[in-house]
Amino acid sequence: MIDLHEITREGTVVPVSEASFPAPFPSGLEYAAPARGSWNIVHVGMLIPESHQIFVCAEGCLRGVVLTAAEMGAFDRFSTIAVQENNLLDGDMEQLILDGVDEIFSGMEKLPRALLLYTSCIHHFTGCDMDYVFKKLREKYPAVDFTDCYMNPIMRKSKLPPDATMRRQLYSLLKPAPREEKLVAILGNNERLSPEGEMMKLLRAEGYEVLEIAGCKNYEEYQRHAAAALSITTNPAAVPGGEALEKRLSIPHLHLPLSYDFEEIEGNLRALCRRLSLPMPDAAALRKEAEKALAHAARELDGMAVSIDYTATSRPLGLAKLLLEHGFRVVSVYADSFSAAEKPAFGWLREHAPELILRPTVQMKMGLLPRDEAAQAGGLLAIGQKAAFFTGTEYFVNLLEGGGFYGFMGIKQLAGQMEADAKTRKDVPSIIQVKGWGCSC
Repeated sequence: MIDLHEITREGTVVPVSEASFPAPFPSGLEYAAPARGSWNIVHVGMLIPESHQIFVCAEGCLRGVVLTAAEMGAFDRFSTIAVQENNLLDGDMEQLILDGVDEIFSGMEKLPRALLLYTSCIHHFTGCDMDYVFKKLREKYPAVDFTDCYMNPIMRKSKLPPDATMRRQLYSLLKPAPREEKLVAILGNNERLSPEGEMMKLLRAEGYEVLEIAGCKNYEEYQRHAAAALSITTNPAAVPGGEALEKRLSIPHLHLPLSYDFEEIEGNLRALCRRLSLPMPDAAALRKEAEKALAHAARELDGMAVSIDYTATSRPLGLAKLLLEHGFRVVSVYADSFSAAEKPAFGWLREHAPELILRPTVQMKMGLLPRDEAAQAGGLLAIGQKAAFFTGTEYFVNLLEGGGFYGFMGIKQLAGQMEADAKTRKDVPSIIQVKGWGCSC
C-alpha cells in the first residue's frame, strides 16, 4: 500500500551526475500527466488519406480511441467492433470481425480505399486466426486495401513498441511501383519537416520532389511513396518502417536522425550528399547561422531557467547539451528513459553539468507532488508540454517530436521560437489538453 499523505520527492529527482543510463528511474505504478498533445495510434493512422479505421476490442478498451476520433471530428473515418464475453466462450472471434466489417461497410455510401484493422491483446491471448480473417476480407472486398494494426498494451515494453509498429504499418499498404529517380520520401514523421531546413532546400535546388505522408492529399499521392528512389527517416521510431520498405520494395533507406550535435548534423548532410551525388553545402556557414541565433536567444532569455521533456524531441539530453554550451541555463530534463543515441550527451552532461536534474514523467508520485519548479528567479521556459505541466510555468515552447525543426536551420528556428515564447504567457491547461496537437488529418 502507498500512503498518499506521506509523499516525498524521493525517487523523482536525480542529478545527472548520479543517474544511471538509459533508465534513471525504476519502473512501477505509473501516472499519466494531462499533457495530451502527443499523437496516438488513431492520429497516426489517420495520416493515410481516404482510409478508414476499425478497432476491435472490449468496450472498456475502446473509450480512449473513441474519444480521440470524436475530438478529431473523424467519426466518418472510424468504427468499432465490441468484443463480448460470449465471443471468448463461443470461439467465434474470427466471424465477429468478418460480420462486423460487413455491417460497417454496408452502411457506407462509398467504400474506403484502405482499411486499418486494429486488433487488441485479447486476439493474441485467444489465438485468433487473423491470416484467415484478412484472406476472407481481401477476397470479398478486392477494391479495399487491408492492413493489420494493433492496440495492444502488452507490446509497450516489447522490442517493437506500439509507436514504432504503427509508423511501420503506415507504409504496409504501398504497392510496387516504377522508380522515380528524382523522388525522395521522408518516412514516419507526424509533422512535415520545415521547408527552411538545409536538407529540404538542397533537395529542391537539385530538382528532387520530397514526399511526406503528412502532406498527402489523396490515396494516389500516398501510394507514390512506393516509387521513391530513396527513403529517409529522421525519427528513430520510424526506422522499422524504412527498413521494412527496403526489404519489401527495395527502396534504399537512409537514417539521418534529428540531432543537436553540429558534427552529427554535418555528418547527416554529407551522408545524404554522398548517397545522391549532391554538392555539399557550406556547413561552416550554416553552423555560424545557428550559433548566432543561439547566442541572440541566450541573451534575450538572460538567465531564464529552461526545462526540457522527451515529448518535445527524441534527443532531450542532446538539446540540453547544445543549450548549455551556448549560454542557456538548463535546469531539468523530464524523461523516463533515453535512447542509445543519447549516451554521448549523457556523458558530457555528467562531466560539464553535474547539477542538471533529471525527473520522471510516469512515476506515480509525479501526480501528487507540487508543481513549483517555475518559481525560480527569472522564471522558467519549458520546452515540451510535459515540462510545462510539471514545472507549472506559463512560458513554454509547444514542441512535439522536434516540431519539424531539423538540421542547422532547425536549430536556428528553435532558438527563435524559444526567444518568442519566453516573452509570451500562455494558458497552458487549455493548450496541453488538446489531444494530438496539430493533427489535422
